[in-house]
Amino acid sequence: MTYKYDNVYVGGYSTVVGPYEKDGPLSKGFDKCYDNLYNGEKTWEQAEVRLLSDSIDILLKKIQKDKKNIDLLISGDLLNQITSSSYAALKFDMPFFGIYSACASSAEGIILGASLIDGGKIKNCISATSSHNMSSEKQFRNPTEYGAPKPKTATFTATGGASIYLTREKTNIKVESSTIGKVVDMGQTDPFNMGAVMAAAAGDTIYEHLKALKREPSYYDLILTGDLGVYGREILIDYMHTEYGLDISNNYDDAGTMLYDLSKQEEVMAGGSGPACSALVNYAKILPKMEKGELDRVLFVPTGALFSPTFVYQHENINSIAHAISLEAVR
Repeated sequence: MTYKYDNVYVGGYSTVVGPYEKDGPLSKGFDKCYDNLYNGEKTWEQAEVRLLSDSIDILLKKIQKDKKNIDLLISGDLLNQITSSSYAALKFDMPFFGIYSACASSAEGIILGASLIDGGKIKNCISATSSHNMSSEKQFRNPTEYGAPKPKTATFTATGGASIYLTREKTNIKVESSTIGKVVDMGQTDPFNMGAVMAAAAGDTIYEHLKALKREPSYYDLILTGDLGVYGREILIDYMHTEYGLDISNNYDDAGTMLYDLSKQEEVMAGGSGPACSALVNYAKILPKMEKGELDRVLFVPTGALFSPTFVYQHENINSIAHAISLEAVR
């Protein structure tokens, strides 16, 4: 399902990260960096709430708006009952939509906000997301204190909060269109190989987007997927070629391979993941490039593994989803 928008623009964005992201190649693009994973809090979960709250606070200051002038806050995260988002929303006293598409939540939030703005229901909104390496590992796999070994295909959940402001007021970046993805089951069962789990979902959504709008991959200066990582990135390139006869290798990259220095930060293994991963890369690197005139058209495709430890223990397959956002510079 693909929509085109007439009057939805990016009015601002913000990023807050932890120590691993601070040591990565995008450190200069982040608005705030913490030196440790606690962020001044007592627990990993409270630390994640801080990341998300900070990103919203910083965004409000950057766009010079009071929270009373924001029509809607949309946010999603990985924790059970999306508690990071709801606890952060409590602080801001805004109308709130809590959402979940796993690591594709940032795209879901933008699509919902853009659709409401374009439809005339609201004038503006903030779409936010967060993840924390320790809170996610504790919930989905094993607490890191266990020292459980991981294969090289495993990705590293990003620690960060990211927010974007969408508005009817014209700016130099337009949300041009979007495609809502479908749940995909490729028969994958390995929770340590999320790239293989999500690559087909990304491929199907990209194809449906291009087909609906009658575009070639070359229409975009950059196609940026979520957190497929090193191995998922290669799977997607091959999948697009063999399944759809499309070559995306010349203008494609994955946020999971860009957030960290994979040659030096060995602990991140196959690259970054988590809802914050693709949003951090997009808001710290890609959108600034669009504002500088270095990129004109970007297809942003966050990917999500709809992963339940309970279902994995019951030997069920891991489903996935991807949503696409077309961003265009206004010159």
